[in-house]
Amino acid sequence: MQKEFLMGNAAIALGAIAAGVNVVAGYPGTPSTEVLETVAAHRPEQVYVEWSVNEKAAMELAAGASYTGANTLVTMKQVGLNVASDPLMSLAYLGIEGGMVVMVADDPGPISSQTEQDTRQFSIFSKLPCFDPSSVQEAYEMIQEAFATSRKYKTPVFFRPTTRICHAYSSVEVKDPSEYLTNEPSGFVKDSSRWVIFPRLSLANHKKIEERNEQLTAVFSEYRRNAFTEGASGLRIGVAAGGIGYAYAMEALATLPEEKRPSVLKVATPFPFPEELAVKFLESVDRVLVVEELDPVIERALLLITGKYHLKTEILGKMTHTLPYAGEYTADLVKTAMEGFVGAAATGEASGNAASAGASASVGTSASAGTSAAPEALALPVRPPVLCAGCPHRASFYAVKQAMKGKKTIFCGDIGCYTLGNAEPLDMCDTCLCMGAGISIAQGVWHVEPDTYCFAFVGDSTFFASAITEIVNAVYNQASLTVVILDNSTTAMTGHQPHPGTGKTMMGEVVAKVSIEGILKGIGLEFVETVDPLDQKASVDVIKRASEAPGVKAVIFKSPCVAIVKSGEPCNIDAERCIGCKKCIREIGCPAIYTEGKEVMIDRSLCTGCGLCTGLCPVQAISHGKGGAAL
Repeated sequence: MQKEFLMGNAAIALGAIAAGVNVVAGYPGTPSTEVLETVAAHRPEQVYVEWSVNEKAAMELAAGASYTGANTLVTMKQVGLNVASDPLMSLAYLGIEGGMVVMVADDPGPISSQTEQDTRQFSIFSKLPCFDPSSVQEAYEMIQEAFATSRKYKTPVFFRPTTRICHAYSSVEVKDPSEYLTNEPSGFVKDSSRWVIFPRLSLANHKKIEERNEQLTAVFSEYRRNAFTEGASGLRIGVAAGGIGYAYAMEALATLPEEKRPSVLKVATPFPFPEELAVKFLESVDRVLVVEELDPVIERALLLITGKYHLKTEILGKMTHTLPYAGEYTADLVKTAMEGFVGAAATGEASGNAASAGASASVGTSASAGTSAAPEALALPVRPPVLCAGCPHRASFYAVKQAMKGKKTIFCGDIGCYTLGNAEPLDMCDTCLCMGAGISIAQGVWHVEPDTYCFAFVGDSTFFASAITEIVNAVYNQASLTVVILDNSTTAMTGHQPHPGTGKTMMGEVVAKVSIEGILKGIGLEFVETVDPLDQKASVDVIKRASEAPGVKAVIFKSPCVAIVKSGEPCNIDAERCIGCKKCIREIGCPAIYTEGKEVMIDRSLCTGCGLCTGLCPVQAISHGKGGAAL
């Protein structure tokens, strides 16, 4: 160990390096900026660092890297979390493989921000653990513990310093580089049941998240940075505090004589809250003053616990107007409040107990007496969602699959009809997080595993909604990946709404179409090619060429949605030629092709005549036109 005089952000950065961070991405914003800059200045050779085009791209890139087992750090300020919230909320349900710390610097005051929003609230909202340092030294040590917690529970965790931690300077005990942990990513393992977010997976994982957080409530009660310190004998008052509020509170208490010092509860993990430790604290006191900047997160948690355990402890803080709701706290403000609180206790000043006021409410039963049970529902056959018969996306996925057969690949999906490319037999969606995220996830994987051919699929509507910035990010940060744009000329999954590429507004006005090709070339892509996915030979060829080209490439598979334009006459099967090999079923999984006994059939009411299956049959038993085996 050695001592260095460091800014808080520098201490956080060096702590992340000591924890074995592999990838760091962020967007600049005071008071967070210096963290990423310090990592860049002191990084070991194997650590990748980038300024992303925005916080959403940074979050997605870090997620992709963490899927490979890499340790990742994302940096931003509190308003940047709003931009990153889309991937974050889904990532909370999916989890990760490596460690992932989301460092969000809050700005009480606000000193240089639009809002005073409190990241601890976002932690509760997203159900992700939160670490809240109270000093520069603690920030250095705590971020290493945050990485360890993240890796153990395979979840992103918040790290929430505030301005006075980020920009304070202190003498900090830091590790010698020989003591740094190293992390060798294990590599991305394909498992769509883990990395592709579907409703059934979300439901199952939601239950696991609640169980994990219940477990962490007990774990954090034993965590050494959460602490209950008993005060003077017979003095049944206490102070609960977290973050910089704890530092101010301890500074104020140091000016009091020992016989007047109250008990102290230090909360370093505001979520999940260290409930067992808090109960011990609350049982030992009659009144508590809560010192915390921004929202009454600790205060509300203590109120909840007093109710849950039927305690009569009075909680004072923001909600009782004992301390201000808004603005940054100062050492003087906290000292004045502390003197008043301790002085009132010394003089025996009476106070009402809001927690115990009023009569107890009786608890009724939830079911009405005499109601009969509902009849048991009939068991229905499971019908998983699939791409429509004739959907051009099926042809697009199949072309990429054929072109990349035998090569180390990752296929990053997106939100839309094409998420269904996840299903067998296509199995072409290795990850899916949120709109536009596939591009940044592919970039994150590539930075850790550059020998992987990385593909990202995105629809034409999603391209305009959320993918342009991610492509800019990949170009700017010199990634190598292929963006596959599935252009079916509509917003298909939600009901065929128009978008900027359709040339029509919701008001029915005909406007100039915004060119996807033009945007891509304007961003700086040199390889941009458009092809009809139903032309399989041309499609396979363009994918092979794109995959071997350097940098960021784009292939636009352009073919209209079958709900808008039917491809043509339904296909037929020549029963005399058909050998029953079922390759047409095994390879593309079109719902219009089925078996009846040993015979392969085509449902003419579903078949659009796209012709994809005609090129698959080894004996040319499938053709366009009338006749043959069909419904």
